[in-house]
Amino acid sequence: MVEIISKRDGPRREDAQVKHLIEQNRPTIERIADQISGGGYSAMRKPRQQPKAEGLIIHVGGGSPVAAEADPSIRVTMNGRVISVDRNTSRQLHHIGDIRHRDGEQVFVLATKQNGFFAPVADSVAEALIELDGARLDGGRTEEQLAAEIGEKLGIA
Repeated sequence: MVEIISKRDGPRREDAQVKHLIEQNRPTIERIADQISGGGYSAMRKPRQQPKAEGLIIHVGGGSPVAAEADPSIRVTMNGRVISVDRNTSRQLHHIGDIRHRDGEQVFVLATKQNGFFAPVADSVAEALIELDGARLDGGRTEEQLAAEIGEKLGIA
């Protein structure tokens, strides 16, 4: 014997009955859902207020927002990198060099090709800082003092 099963249009009779039963008991179902979730179900279904644009900067996709002019400063990081940083955004602008250990002493190494750096500093920066290349950090000079000296030579306060 062969049974022919064909797909009918519209929902099945069983699905329509279940949907009708759910719609008929919706208030009871929502009350139980609120009881289980501690009121979270109804709170989730309420429409939320859209954020107000007053006093906020809302950036939606596209390019980057217009940034203020960079305010550079010199900083020595915890891992010994000497960098130029924008005070407004705390982003690194340039890598100036490293503080390395040589012969038991800490020495400032300027980021130049001669010192083995792949991304050397600009020639104007190298000329301004060449006398600090190889400068030792000892009791007379701290990392903060070195950063201040580099800032003075580059015209960064």
